[in-house]
Amino acid sequence: MNEPVDPFTEAQAHHAQAFRSQPTGAIEREITTVWPGEPYPLGATWDGEGVNFSFFSEHATRVELCIFDASGRHERQRVDLRERTDFLWHGYLPEARPGLIYGYRVHGPYQPEKGHRFNPHKLLIDPYAKQLAGRLRWSDAQFGYRIGNSRADLSFDRRDSAPGMPKCVVIDPAFTWGDDRPPRTPWHDTVIYELHVRGLTMRHPQVPPRLRGTYAALATAPVIEHLLRLGVTAVELMPVHAFVSERHLVDRGLSNYWGYNTIGFLAPEMRYSAFSHVGEFKSAVKALHSAGIEVILDVVYNHTAEGSHLGPTLCFRGADNASYYRLKQDEPRYYMDFTGTGNTLNLQHPRVLQLIMDSLRYWVTEMHVDGFRFDLASALARELYEVDRLGSFFDTIMQDPVLAHVKLIAEPWDVVDGGYQVGKFPQGWHEWNDKYRNSVRAYWKGDEGLIGELARRFSGSADLYEPSDRKPNASINFITAHDGFTLQDLVSYNGKHNEANGEDNRDGADDNHSWNCGVEGPTNDPAVRALRLRQKRNLIATLLLSQGVPMILAGDEIGHSQQGNNNAYCQDNEISWLDWSLSDEQRGFLDFVSRIVKLRRRHPVFARRRFLKGRPIPGEGVKDVAWLNPAGVEMSDAEWDQAFARALGVYLGGATLERVDRRGRPIKDDNFLLLFNAHYEPIPFTLPPCRTVCRWALVFDTSRPEPFTAEPPADEPRDEPTVLSALLPQHFAPGERYSVEGRSLALLAEVAGD
Repeated sequence: MNEPVDPFTEAQAHHAQAFRSQPTGAIEREITTVWPGEPYPLGATWDGEGVNFSFFSEHATRVELCIFDASGRHERQRVDLRERTDFLWHGYLPEARPGLIYGYRVHGPYQPEKGHRFNPHKLLIDPYAKQLAGRLRWSDAQFGYRIGNSRADLSFDRRDSAPGMPKCVVIDPAFTWGDDRPPRTPWHDTVIYELHVRGLTMRHPQVPPRLRGTYAALATAPVIEHLLRLGVTAVELMPVHAFVSERHLVDRGLSNYWGYNTIGFLAPEMRYSAFSHVGEFKSAVKALHSAGIEVILDVVYNHTAEGSHLGPTLCFRGADNASYYRLKQDEPRYYMDFTGTGNTLNLQHPRVLQLIMDSLRYWVTEMHVDGFRFDLASALARELYEVDRLGSFFDTIMQDPVLAHVKLIAEPWDVVDGGYQVGKFPQGWHEWNDKYRNSVRAYWKGDEGLIGELARRFSGSADLYEPSDRKPNASINFITAHDGFTLQDLVSYNGKHNEANGEDNRDGADDNHSWNCGVEGPTNDPAVRALRLRQKRNLIATLLLSQGVPMILAGDEIGHSQQGNNNAYCQDNEISWLDWSLSDEQRGFLDFVSRIVKLRRRHPVFARRRFLKGRPIPGEGVKDVAWLNPAGVEMSDAEWDQAFARALGVYLGGATLERVDRRGRPIKDDNFLLLFNAHYEPIPFTLPPCRTVCRWALVFDTSRPEPFTAEPPADEPRDEPTVLSALLPQHFAPGERYSVEGRSLALLAEVAGD
């Protein structure tokens, strides 16, 4: 019997053949014709007849374009870019074609004490390169100074770095997008799935071995089907801009797995490409869009891979150090470092800001991505030293007609005093909310005095976002992310176990708000395993039923563990790669997460567009939210302050959404009751009265072996709330007591009935 054809694999095979048939563009004879060319656009641009080259350097005295053979090993020719317009060095090669391999050598003063570090012996990557070929092979030749010299970076190195450098590739941007359209999922309907391109599929048995760990794998049926089953609406890809691994990691046999070490802002990282072609990334985006899934990129514009004053000369440093980087005003030999990486990009310089904006626009217009998450975004907002939330970077983005309509997410902090800016970014921006993460973790861990904090975070963090007239969806809620414990490890370890990183367990955060449920690490103890599973259900259910935008870490839904490593940035191995051989317990938890996601997406009461007020809504006679004690009455001011309190009831009124559909018609939903109990013993809750003749029906209880009481309909329209009375068999009368087991969460729905 013939195997069924996988449409995604078949399409990918078609693209693979197209990629292989691309011309190499290698120059086998000397370039004889050089025209003046144009200063714009920057970078190498194929126009169908030749290639225009444009390179920015304000302080250079000479710029040479270096042309290599098809292997990238042999430099065949150097072409002077003699034309200079507004510090843009440019030329046009009518004999050049896509596939041409090139780099730059830039002449100028080598005066580190004045901020200049030109060294023409160092081959440079084009800051506007759209594809890189080859990997960085570390040696002392990559440094502009003599390693080990007593004068350190004030010395000068004359060794040629080209043999070990990645080279730039001229691309043909043509791609058949067909009818591709951005899904444009509204923020209030968005569920984000943070993933690592390589780690997601390296161990996936249903992905063809050749494609595992690549962009092509994202377009395969097993991956798409998993995302659709889970119900997420967007994938957030950890950095896919071209990056390099730090030398100290390579020397220890490790690599930079996460990718927060960018060297090219327009080039996709080729280690994730099965076919070494930019079109592979585009194919993945197109496939995800066809499934209704948006693509958000995690971008690192705050620093580069060149490190401190003792770092290598790979690109920006050799192109124009004084322009690209923020230097100390009184000691320009040294860098201002707001990122903990040794340098900070100088967004105060118009050409550097232009580079970032051109990069963002390129990924939207040419690669069709739907949004960005900005790493250490506070560093981008520092005008002089202080963070300016109305700075030029934010003004420029919000006024840009391309970028003003994509999803913009900030990691609202950096590593320097004053950088913590949660809740302070301008309108149009959405923020990773670590206050949410810390509060929810600590509450379910059993810490005291957190009822009020849990309520604030669960209801959308109005204290952070409402003063600036932002909505609940300004808060990107998360329990786990790439940086820190996975969900499985959060309930399995009290402390980090980062020994594999080679830093004697010194790296990574120490304050994780984690609890191992009685045993450190893996165990076969059935009681501990049951408690851990319950805690995972509690955490994921809280996340997905909170107001705001939930973000799930890839692998959490299948119980992925990093063996207690909470900083696996250098673990490109089975510590980080997801294991898709699932046990019955893992499959059950995947089903639970999928059901909670679908519950959220079916019921707009969990994704309000406005903040909860806790007061009666005119015309409805019922509150949008009521905070209840175990007796079923509203919390008093004194009860909020009780340190021992760990139980809370939350009534959510679906009739008070104050929300309309696309045609302006009012949207109504069911009324729900959530019962939280982080205490270790059962607590009985008195169920509150309903506003009409009704009963309370149990939707799920995290303490039960089978948490859900009924299967949701498979074909229900997502824009219409479920008619729950016919689905949920277990009913309770108002005033009846429902016992919530220790460390458990229950959800009930108000249904019609006597």
